Amino acid sequence: MEAPPDNDVLWARSLHFTHHDGSPALQGVSLGVREGEILAVSGPRGSGKTALLRCLSGITPAQRGEVWFNSVPVHTMGPMTRERLRRDRFGWIDSAPVLVPELNAWENAALPLMLRGTGRRRARTAALEWLERLDIGDRTRCRPHELTQPERQRVCVARALAPSPSVLFADEPTAPLHRADRAHVLRTLTTAARSHGITVVLATHDPDTAALADRTVTLLDGRRVNTVHLPPMADSEGRTACSLSV
Repeated sequence: MEAPPDNDVLWARSLHFTHHDGSPALQGVSLGVREGEILAVSGPRGSGKTALLRCLSGITPAQRGEVWFNSVPVHTMGPMTRERLRRDRFGWIDSAPVLVPELNAWENAALPLMLRGTGRRRARTAALEWLERLDIGDRTRCRPHELTQPERQRVCVARALAPSPSVLFADEPTAPLHRADRAHVLRTLTTAARSHGITVVLATHDPDTAALADRTVTLLDGRRVNTVHLPPMADSEGRTACSLSV
């Protein structure tokens, strides 16, 4: 078994995953993610982005292949060990906001910290800090049903950032947000990641979002593809075509 490179906090080799209906989601994907790097996983809908993030984070074990975190094999872990890894070292932002309906905004944002054993006061302070940075500090005592969908998504972002995870997985994290909100949340997310040394794996089909990353990996039909940038060439209506995937 080949050991992963020392400078890769995440390393995956030849990941294969097939959906319940038999359609392939991942077909031999390999990649490494360096510590503190913001990596964008791009590609059209259905290309395997979500499946890759779920396999890398241990939510859904790959059916074949290897996943390593800090040189520890995630693919050989049992369910409880993977659960502890996700609780203690990973953060997750989904494309749709999912909150505990009985808890208010700051309690939802503080929940991962309290599950780790952090005291309520300290967890509340961390949660409030992030909710304030995400411009939702005036809604901290609202329950999820009292918040708009963009506000709920900001709470989810704060919940993922408050524990300062080693790796943050973000699956189309700004999908429910309006354009102006999207830019602010992405700026907060990337600034926080760089200032706190958080490694980010970001799935997106939006080129503007991918442009904020240090590096981009492109998927198509469950496989990595290379994007060749061609010289701009105007078409009959004056538009330009610039790239070709191979």
